Amino acid sequence: MKYPGTDSATFRRLLMGSALSLLANATAMAQTTADDEIIVNGKYLYADQINALKSPTPIIDVPQSLSIVTADQITNQGFDSVGDIINYVPGANNSQGEGHRDAVVFRGVRSTADFFIDGVRDDVQYYRGLYNVEQVEILRGANALLFGRGGTGGLINRVAKKGQIGEQFTGYKASLDTFGAFGLELDSNFSTSDSSAVRINAMYENLNNHRDFYDGERIALNPTARIELSPSSTIDLSYEYVDNQRFIDRGIPVNDLVAGDGEPIEAFEDIVFGDSDLNTSEVEAHVLRATLTQNFTNNFKGVFNASYSNFDKLYQNFYAQDLVDLNTVTLDGYIDTTQRKSFNLSGNLIGEFATGGIEHTIVTGAEYRTTSNNNDRFNPVFSTSGGDRESFSVSRPIALSGGVGTTAGGDPVTLDFSDPQDATEADVTVFSAFVQDEISLSEKFDIILGARFDSFDIESLNLLTNAENSRKDEEISPRLGLVFKPQENISLYGSFSQSFLPRSGGQFASVSDTTALLEPDVYESLEAGLKWDFVPGLSFTAAYFQNEQTIDAAPDGSPEDLERRGLEIDGFEFQIEGELSERLYIRAGYAHLNGKTDFNDAGVAQELPRELPENTFSIWSNYQLTDKLGLGLGATHQGDSYITDLDIGSPSATHPTLPAFTRIDAAAYYDVNDDLRLQVNVENLTDELYFPTSHSTHQVTVGAPLHARFTVSGRF
Repeated sequence: MKYPGTDSATFRRLLMGSALSLLANATAMAQTTADDEIIVNGKYLYADQINALKSPTPIIDVPQSLSIVTADQITNQGFDSVGDIINYVPGANNSQGEGHRDAVVFRGVRSTADFFIDGVRDDVQYYRGLYNVEQVEILRGANALLFGRGGTGGLINRVAKKGQIGEQFTGYKASLDTFGAFGLELDSNFSTSDSSAVRINAMYENLNNHRDFYDGERIALNPTARIELSPSSTIDLSYEYVDNQRFIDRGIPVNDLVAGDGEPIEAFEDIVFGDSDLNTSEVEAHVLRATLTQNFTNNFKGVFNASYSNFDKLYQNFYAQDLVDLNTVTLDGYIDTTQRKSFNLSGNLIGEFATGGIEHTIVTGAEYRTTSNNNDRFNPVFSTSGGDRESFSVSRPIALSGGVGTTAGGDPVTLDFSDPQDATEADVTVFSAFVQDEISLSEKFDIILGARFDSFDIESLNLLTNAENSRKDEEISPRLGLVFKPQENISLYGSFSQSFLPRSGGQFASVSDTTALLEPDVYESLEAGLKWDFVPGLSFTAAYFQNEQTIDAAPDGSPEDLERRGLEIDGFEFQIEGELSERLYIRAGYAHLNGKTDFNDAGVAQELPRELPENTFSIWSNYQLTDKLGLGLGATHQGDSYITDLDIGSPSATHPTLPAFTRIDAAAYYDVNDDLRLQVNVENLTDELYFPTSHSTHQVTVGAPLHARFTVSGRF
């Protein structure tokens, strides 16, 4: 494994100096066409294809908060992950995800499963690439009507690139950052006949960052084909292969000792609290997708999907479990494997018609999904303690490598993963059907009515005890929306929506004796808002919302002693996006969130929720200096948040807390010609030490210092 040395540090300084020199001299160009594409591609959420809304509804008529990030915006801001995008989305923030998965907090509700691609569920825990993405749609609020279980606080839908009939092009992108990481992307489209095309997206990424031992590789390949079977019938075929291996870093401890402040210990910022060789994640995935779009008439079409996915994942890690004192830390760890196979069939029918002068857009659909899920987990056994935890001296590096080390007491120690904790097989069968009617009562007033029925059936086998459990939930999720348009470019809306999540959780690995008796979590969302396209190409949205979660809980592990627990979140969001002038593009968002949890019907015990910053703000702008030169500048701010729920009745000065931070980013672009762009993106321009996310009390992510990425991209 790598350990940082003088040569790599010098290399980073040289690259950083070059980046700042380029940026300072403005040798770049703001995008010249992206703003137009935002208007065209973003207006209908790709609604004439597979998309988040499934019906051709302009954004201004959608009674819900949402954000769209296009492929051009991803390139211009240098986004490399879903987490990068979330940093610039109001009402959502990142969670650490234990260093091996996307994890997003939508309006106070953390999720690792509410991810979709072309409207099809993609709920395995891994880091999703952006190399084959046309745009990313982030919806807030409960979304069960169109997506089924989950979608409790919000969801993310990636729209994949498709073959383009009649076009021939090859796009490329190569990047190198000042940590030494580099990546390559390819996007080639071939028109194979008058009625067919093949498109190949591929990427390779060599990983590196500011933390010791961090490395890895990511390879992905996504060939697609589009075939026009007739003027009214099109089929899209896709195969995606993903191979991702990376070092796992779960961050540093907080000072929750008696004299501590509960915040991350800055003196530990360079220390990796794990095994330099054994902290690793490996993911291999094969995904097949087919979509048939059939236009039956000018006002009636169908979209039918079939998909199959096979994921094989290993996750192995050590992390700081407890801080004994400022010189001693206790490490814990485990190895976890997941094998998941899913098959999905779905179909949607979309029709437009009028009755008595009232216009209707009906969307109805059904989905059938089967999933087999095999999981196991083994804890380590340390030779000194005979248990899964051991204390080590705080040092750089921690004295543990390849399962061999020295304890805080100076004793030699070895470990092996020989303590089985979990081994389960689970089979899930889901059937869903929904209908929604967008009713246009007049040019000024629309009503959206709908409901979804879900049948969620899970059976699990505990291979360690041979215990079998099952649970079947059948739920109806309603939706109601009202849209009033006093004029064409303004809409006022209100909405109510509901969603649910079975007690097997978003990853449905197993069902225990207790959870088999518990009702699903229920989420309700009320939202009112304003959308205003006040000048062509520039829009403003505002929303106020109240979300409520109700769950069954057995606090002492006894299913006969049930409580109803709740989570309440309320807040408001603002967004503005578009062209302030021919040369200046801006996107900005602000969210204010409040929340509390109730632990019984009387509301006696209340807590402030974890990972809920009261204020978040982001802004990004591109300014085109000349036909070839341009700059980008942005900032993202996150207020204080608690790492674990805080008891309102007995707050503690040492309660684990993520301090507020503001990060400034910048970019510069230079178009050599129509087919070649040079670009530099600089992150954390002020070199602030900040801690953006956490997983638990002593697992806090250390934000990256000042660094830059150089990119060459083009198309021919």
